[in-house]
Amino acid sequence: MTEFFAFLGSHWWMVFPLFGMTMGAVGAAGKRRELAERRRHRERIELIRAQGGSAPAGSAPAPVAAAAPAPITDDQRRVTEAQDAVTHRWLEYELDAAKLISFPAMSDGRQPLTAAFLRAKKAADNLRPRDGETLLSERLREYREAVTDYEVAFDVAERDARRVKDAAFTTDERKRLDTAKQLLSVATDQAATPNERQLAYRRVREELDGLIWLSDEAVDVLEKKVALELPRAADPAPRTPPEPAV
Repeated sequence: MTEFFAFLGSHWWMVFPLFGMTMGAVGAAGKRRELAERRRHRERIELIRAQGGSAPAGSAPAPVAAAAPAPITDDQRRVTEAQDAVTHRWLEYELDAAKLISFPAMSDGRQPLTAAFLRAKKAADNLRPRDGETLLSERLREYREAVTDYEVAFDVAERDARRVKDAAFTTDERKRLDTAKQLLSVATDQAATPNERQLAYRRVREELDGLIWLSDEAVDVLEKKVALELPRAADPAPRTPPEPAV
């Protein structure tokens, strides 16, 4: 302690700049707190104004009760159900490898009608209300029109895909599709052995490589079908133990 006071005695002039720096730091911190509090107060006032209320002078704003959500109309529910119905029809192609092999145009975004359908689907998805959201009249009208376009575009694309089938492929490519279709029936046949199903499944993927793109979901569904175990034989009836000898 003696050395510390001796140091202060010989360097007394440093007390003033240190004191100034300390007070400056304290003042700056207080200024930041004041600015932050003003900003929070201003944000609360703006929030109340945006909600249509007014803030009493010199008092803290009262909490604003959330407005009760408007009930979903039957019209909106019908439009949403119509969109879900089209999406379900589309997923029948996306998740079924057999249908994709039979009607490959439904998975080919290079086909003009398929591309138009996919654009219509995206437009309807973007306008779809969130869970519990009620659309106002103008938004509901736009959503209804988008779903109608979605329905029409899918119908047109599906009819064309069923008409052309594999006409867009060469002769060799059509042979590969036919081979894949035959192998697919083996890969999903529970009467076949697990090894036969696995081998047929690998051959299906090889034949379709570069011809048809299977989505990850379609591959998952197909692999689950291939992995099904053979049906178990009925357990034999328990035998009655022999009577003990008398």
